[in-house]
Amino acid sequence: MAGFVLGGAAVVALVACLVAYRKVRQRAVARAIAISSADGIDEGRYVRAGGVDQWIRLRGADRANPILLVLAGAGLPMEPFVPTLRAWERHFTVVLWDRRDVGRTRARNGKAGNESWTVSTLADDGIEVVEFVRRRLGQDKVVLFGHSQGSMVGVTMAARRPDLVHAYVGAGQMADMVENERVTHGLAVERARAAGNRKALKALERAAPPYTDRRTWVTKQRWSMATDPTLRAWQRSLPALALTWPGYSLADVYRSLFGVLFLPPGLFTAAVSASPSTLGTRFEIPFFVLHGDADQHTLPGLAESYVSAIDAPHKEFVRLPGAGHLGPLTHPDLYLAELLARVRPLATAP
Repeated sequence: MAGFVLGGAAVVALVACLVAYRKVRQRAVARAIAISSADGIDEGRYVRAGGVDQWIRLRGADRANPILLVLAGAGLPMEPFVPTLRAWERHFTVVLWDRRDVGRTRARNGKAGNESWTVSTLADDGIEVVEFVRRRLGQDKVVLFGHSQGSMVGVTMAARRPDLVHAYVGAGQMADMVENERVTHGLAVERARAAGNRKALKALERAAPPYTDRRTWVTKQRWSMATDPTLRAWQRSLPALALTWPGYSLADVYRSLFGVLFLPPGLFTAAVSASPSTLGTRFEIPFFVLHGDADQHTLPGLAESYVSAIDAPHKEFVRLPGAGHLGPLTHPDLYLAELLARVRPLATAP
């Protein structure tokens, strides 16, 4: 009995130490990302969009800088990556949005009604977010930065309300997804075979395209990412980022780590069937795609072909050396350099 009591006390003490350490790290992160400039902004709040409360975070060194709205991939809240994108905040007011199926918005509203959500739903929500941010910062337009599945939302917003947008920027741009999934599945099988990963190989063989079932596609995505060394290394860093993000509860951490596994049916269907015809090829604003040349999940060649088919007043496709699917988070300086050279001048022109 004494040993049991001592063992229980040790566990309690260990948990207490971990909780205390987490609080220390959260305070350290808060100090590191503090914005002290007189004209800066660091504001987290819920806004009403699409009839529900949706969480946004606005951060930047100068409110007069152009607004950059980040449209993230499926299920991924961007707040824990503020330290990664810190340099962007010197040149843009960066707006991070937890859309309906993500992060704090999901915490507030749950998954109710997700069977009816579509890309169009999220685009309408996003337009309301843009309208709020414009009023809050006293600006007319924003730059849209769409990553992965967020690129579907971004191009829809850009086509629907060009009057609100300086330019669209895609990263990990989705294009011909039927062909993309056929090729990327094969690449994942090759990686698993080369690594001798029989578990991954077996799972991928059972999750071959075409994809009509969400669970099958999620299995393919899971093992495709798990066999990518760059993504695997990034995934190992994610728990620490979420655990040490100031203001996050353990429930917020859980949603950050596992929310990507939730994909409403309408968004799944749109993702696996996306093509130039469904995404649209006519835009009234400048259109840029900054694509990692090492991306093995949204293929750069297909994204380049999509840009070639686009009719826009200005368009550019830029390959970024060494960057993979999560290039904005693994190579943020590369993306910032291109944003400053190609996009920011359009947003600051008189």
